[in-house]
Formats: sequence, structure tokens, C-alpha cells
Amino acid sequence: MARVRSRVSAHQRHKAILEHAKGHRGKRHTNYKVAHESVMHALRYATEHRRDRKGDFRRLWIVRINAAARLNGLSYSRLISGLARAGIDLDRKALADLAVREPAAFARVAEQARAALA
Repeated sequence: MARVRSRVSAHQRHKAILEHAKGHRGKRHTNYKVAHESVMHALRYATEHRRDRKGDFRRLWIVRINAAARLNGLSYSRLISGLARAGIDLDRKALADLAVREPAAFARVAEQARAALA
């Protein structure tokens, strides 16, 4: 069987890695060996940070809900407990959006939570 050289496929593979490494500094965007390592790290970080972003947003929503709840005379934990008892199924994203964009509507929701706690 004839020997097969990998010139074209290797060139394409290297080219793809160097494309991904655009914007990296130094040899990281010109030298294949260094660029490959840099791209592999970057892809791993991107995967981890995509997952981290979900927790970051949840933390942001909780901070916003807590601030709005305190303006309405409740703590975050008492608000969430009151909403559960009142049977109001609003997730934290929706509550935070209400708190920022519709403070009057959030106040009504907080009032229902307070009534359920009493």
C-alpha cells in the first residue's frame, strides 16, 4: 500500500487552529504549537465560563430582588417564603425583571407574599 502524506489535511488543521488564535498575543497567534495550546485553554475556559454565567445571573437577580423587597418592608428570604405559601410561581429572573421595570407590580406581589406570611 502506498504511503499517504498528510500535507493538505495537516495544513487545513493548522490553519483552523491559527484562525481560532486570532487576537492572541505574541507567538500564540503565529506559531502552531503555541497557538494550539492557547486555543485549547481558551476553549476550556469558554466552556467553564458559560456554566459560571448562569450562576452569575442568578446572583444578580437575587441582589435585585432583595433590594426591591427591602423597599417593600421584607427581606429576600421572607419574600420567597411568602411567595411559596401564596402559591405564586415566579422565577427569580421574572421577579428581578419586575423589580427593575415595574416597581408597582412588584409591590403588589410583595404585598401578597406579606399577606401569606401573616
